[in-house]
Amino acid sequence: MTNLFEAAGLGREGPRPLADRLRPQRLSDVVGQDHLVGPDGVLTRMLAAGRLASIILWGPPGTGKTTIARLLAGETGLAFEQMSAIFSGVADLKKTFEQARIRREQGRGTLLFVDEIHRFNKSQQDSFLPYVEDGTIILVGATTENPSFELNGAVLSRCQVLVLNRLDAAALEALVARAELFHKRRLPLDDAARTALIAMADGDGRYVLNLAEDIFAAVPEDAAPLDSAGLARTVQQRMPLYDKAADGHYNLISALHKSVRGSDPDAALYYLARMLVAGEDPLFLARRLVRMAIEDVGLADPQALHQALAAKDAFDFLGSPEGELALAQACVYIAAAPKSNALYTAFAAASQRAKQTGSLAPPKIILNAPTRLMKEQEYGSGYKYDHDQPEAFSGQNYFPDGMARETYYNPPERGFEREIRKRLDYWAKLRRERQ
Repeated sequence: MTNLFEAAGLGREGPRPLADRLRPQRLSDVVGQDHLVGPDGVLTRMLAAGRLASIILWGPPGTGKTTIARLLAGETGLAFEQMSAIFSGVADLKKTFEQARIRREQGRGTLLFVDEIHRFNKSQQDSFLPYVEDGTIILVGATTENPSFELNGAVLSRCQVLVLNRLDAAALEALVARAELFHKRRLPLDDAARTALIAMADGDGRYVLNLAEDIFAAVPEDAAPLDSAGLARTVQQRMPLYDKAADGHYNLISALHKSVRGSDPDAALYYLARMLVAGEDPLFLARRLVRMAIEDVGLADPQALHQALAAKDAFDFLGSPEGELALAQACVYIAAAPKSNALYTAFAAASQRAKQTGSLAPPKIILNAPTRLMKEQEYGSGYKYDHDQPEAFSGQNYFPDGMARETYYNPPERGFEREIRKRLDYWAKLRRERQ
């Protein structure tokens, strides 16, 4: 009797995505990760030496983490066990460890692949340790998050972290070529649309194969190739990989800040736009721009801080998307401003000295004497009112008694700080003359 799957023309197990059907059968077939599986790759050398350590595979989605784990089990003869930290709990772990123990007694090892391993809590991660240490399992964990933030130190100390790269255009092209070979026809796209398809995939091999599968299904063999506009109508462009609470967020804000510090307005605008397009909170970016204006420009251009604060006010007033242009204006202004961290380093040095010197009292000459006792103690005695002195400058010492005068703020010969430098040098000259 015909069942529903057969009536629909499908296999008993249901349809398999193209990415699964084209999964590599050998490590050397994995694209874009030559530093791991190439002739001189880390994993290639491990297998050649006849040993496989527990590892953590860290990389973006669609770069081959699951595939590599499966192939490692196949090439070492280990039993392959797979679980996801999202759907598995303590009972699942205990069951898996017991099965691995039984296999070991029978002379066969187990490769346990844990997808999204960072989702396990501390106690669950700790449960792996004795079984990894005694060789009951070879642990292969996969994560898209930075292991140094998300995994226990004890787990990391027993595993080698291997980083998988985001797939470049050449690697994605290789996957598209495999899809064409499988379907025995060229992907129906013109050159511009093919380039756009690669860009849409955003470094994700699984996604580019899913897109190719959609296009093969949507465009008949005798139809004309799609142009870029036709491609956009046929498939949906994925949003850029971005998680406001994870690694991508910190990477992009770091790139934005360093582009501004490096006086590159174009790169700064690019990263600002990347974050806004991905859904970053504009007020978070406004706060970061204020910090850049203070930390990296400072008094070299005092207007930078005003521009950053004005951009925040403008965004509050206009909202999105109009207010985002104000953020872009402040970003370009700060990036193009002369740079100085003299104030930043001066305050850090002064703070350090404040901690070291403790409760040293200021010199008595600059203390007020509101009581008779304080006057008898010569508080304020000998103070010279600067406005009554020549050039409105007395040159007195304001550091605590017993503490030599120190210099923290050393402005460079850039921007407005060039003028401040002249003033400080002039006052230093007067101070030497009057002391």
